[in-house]
Amino acid sequence: MKQLIFVIFSVLLQPSFAAEPEVGAYLGARSAESPHWFKESFLEFEEDVAEAAEHNKRVMLYFHQEGCPYCARLVEENFADPQIENYIRQHFDGIEINMWGDREIVSVGGKNFSEKTFAAALKVQYTPTIIFLNEQGQVALRLNGYYPPQKFRLALRYAAEKQDRQQSFNAFVKANSKAVSGSLRSEDFFLDILDLQSNRSDSSRYLAVYFEAPDCEQCDIMHEKVLTDAPTRKLVREMDNVQLSIYSDRKIITPSGVNMSQQEFAAQLNIGYTPSVVFFDNSGEEVFRIEGFLKTFHFQSSLAYVLEKGYQTEPSFQRYIAARGEKLREMGYDTDIWGYKSAYPVTGLE
Repeated sequence: MKQLIFVIFSVLLQPSFAAEPEVGAYLGARSAESPHWFKESFLEFEEDVAEAAEHNKRVMLYFHQEGCPYCARLVEENFADPQIENYIRQHFDGIEINMWGDREIVSVGGKNFSEKTFAAALKVQYTPTIIFLNEQGQVALRLNGYYPPQKFRLALRYAAEKQDRQQSFNAFVKANSKAVSGSLRSEDFFLDILDLQSNRSDSSRYLAVYFEAPDCEQCDIMHEKVLTDAPTRKLVREMDNVQLSIYSDRKIITPSGVNMSQQEFAAQLNIGYTPSVVFFDNSGEEVFRIEGFLKTFHFQSSLAYVLEKGYQTEPSFQRYIAARGEKLREMGYDTDIWGYKSAYPVTGLE
């Protein structure tokens, strides 16, 4: 009995330590092989551009990375569509580039890069990023992020038809979209202001301008699935938020002080995808933007990248979100890069 009491007493005297949280899971990563019909390129782009031009084609550069579910969606939904495949093969030479790869690239102009330094030089922030080159090896069109098939087809037509010689992508999209009327999806965090320059002078917060359109399926997804997530919504409320229509004639004063319509402002920024979100600092300068389809983790991380001024210290958004996801997992929360709900709780919501 004495021995048992001694054992119990000894255990009670042992120092207690808080249990370390279990590391969260990494969810949603998916990869897909680039199409077999892409060009087997030596990555000497002057030669690629010249060879494509000889066949009345253009070069299409496809930047991807391992485990990217948006890239997998592009391969499995867009590139796998027979009509899209045939159109690309007829009008483009597709070349895949791993944004973290080490293969040697010789750019137009003869400068040497690795795949990853080339992606960094072009400031590739999202995967997939697709860049269409014209006959001089210059950028005819750039898609930063995943475009669903219907919008992707418009982008292919713009580049294939050489519309970059005549009009902006914004103008082409509006000219080739059905006439729309009606209201936008409202949110209680949208400010009813038209003078964005005064807002920049009076507010210490970042300004997020949401460019949307009536009858916009991807806008509906953002409102119904992304912006309903509580942690995301909390980050949204830490900014000043304004909603504009790319079709509206209603006048605004831009962050830089120019009086123009909402659709003129969208055209000035060459907004070709809805919804797009453009972030401005206190001086009225654009610091970052979302202009492709994003699910919750990447949308939320875009907000955090701006709010934490990550764009000032980490020029690579991909490196930033990798570090952010790792930090969340170390705290015990799952990171789902292809879901619509955050795995961590939020308190203090208004």
